[in-house]
Amino acid sequence: MRNLIDFGDMSREEWEQLYARASQIIDAPEKFIDVCRGKVSCNLFYEPSTRTNFSFQTAMLRLGGSVFGFADPNSSSVAKGETLKDTIKMVSNYADVVVMRTPWEGSAKAASLYSAVPVVNAGDGGHMHPTQTMADLTTITRLRGKVDGLCIGLCGDLKNGRTVHSLIKAMAKFNDIKFFLISPRELAVPEYMRVFMKEHNMWYTEVTGLEPVIPQLDVLYMTRIQKERFVDPLEYERNKGIYILTRRKLERAKPDMLVMHPLPRVDEITQDVDDDPRAVYFQQARFGMFARMALLEHLALQPRNDHPAPVEIGTKPICHNPRCITQTETYLPPLIKKIGGVDCCGFCDAAL
Repeated sequence: MRNLIDFGDMSREEWEQLYARASQIIDAPEKFIDVCRGKVSCNLFYEPSTRTNFSFQTAMLRLGGSVFGFADPNSSSVAKGETLKDTIKMVSNYADVVVMRTPWEGSAKAASLYSAVPVVNAGDGGHMHPTQTMADLTTITRLRGKVDGLCIGLCGDLKNGRTVHSLIKAMAKFNDIKFFLISPRELAVPEYMRVFMKEHNMWYTEVTGLEPVIPQLDVLYMTRIQKERFVDPLEYERNKGIYILTRRKLERAKPDMLVMHPLPRVDEITQDVDDDPRAVYFQQARFGMFARMALLEHLALQPRNDHPAPVEIGTKPICHNPRCITQTETYLPPLIKKIGGVDCCGFCDAAL
């Protein structure tokens, strides 16, 4: 696995090997302080991040490596109009692995076409966030012992929630998973995710209420209503604050249910939930650091590829998703993939 663009590209066996390594690091972190000595990570964060950016930085430092990059593209040549392709080709001269987060869907896939070193998708718009999924699966496995057979509630903005999309894709690798997809109708999961779940015979039901289903859940995965993803401010105003988890609502939940959240939260989990032993979202952030340590060790030690295959030059975007990377980086090749027999964009998965 040279890159981590989409968790769906990873086999269950690959994931279990990474989890085993993460578990070893959790149990004895002092044994790993030199495994990436001399290795360098480049972190390119084109949009704000606290946990993911700090987690990746800390992960590499704890492995004995070093980090450079930016958390504000205006401090780089991007502000002068440099293309994503040129930025990636430049920084991959200096780094052993590139970690990137952008608001453009499909950007990590695009970067991987031009990089001489592994690329890690740390979030591409409302599309995917595979390393958050690594944090999620590490948390579930560590605290519950297994992932198979779980009943999982995903609650909030499921349309723009890249953490949700990545988690659904990951769960296709496990057995007997049931999903309750809890959202307002206008923030329901995208159609390509429904097609994916049907293709993989995944059990799911879409509901608008949290309280009626909470007694059935083994995991409740809360997400915030993401103001920055809304084109229409009125749509955000209609939906903000629609789901709020309180201590009282948890009274009807199983005593061993896990309450998870990719963070940051706004108002969707009240402060009094933090002291409930079922609330594991801060542990989840710590487990994410260890999972990223396992990933960086795996990727940063791979040999460079200084002669990647030539990439076709595009002439115009074939994708109509306004948030797709092809809308701004028009030189990208016309990649097409099949999802449920439908032609979709090879970068952002939107139907063509």
